[in-house]
Amino acid sequence: MVQMKKFFEENGAGEFSQYQNLGISPIHVHRSKAEHKHAIFVLGKEIATIMAHDEFSGPGRTSVRLHELAHRTFNEMIK
Repeated sequence: MVQMKKFFEENGAGEFSQYQNLGISPIHVHRSKAEHKHAIFVLGKEIATIMAHDEFSGPGRTSVRLHELAHRTFNEMIK
């Protein structure tokens, strides 16, 4: 997913602000599993949003679902 992020950034297709605001990447081994899981869902949502033609396309539905999963994992982290 990080390679896809890099590709889109190099081609001017996205900025990934939500993912970057998390301050986490795959090399941050000191972060918790829950934080990495949340970051994956946030990054996946941003990638799917870029690929979506509209909210009803396959990537559009994937984006919505990943947003829900990111929200759920965030709530689990703050408990």
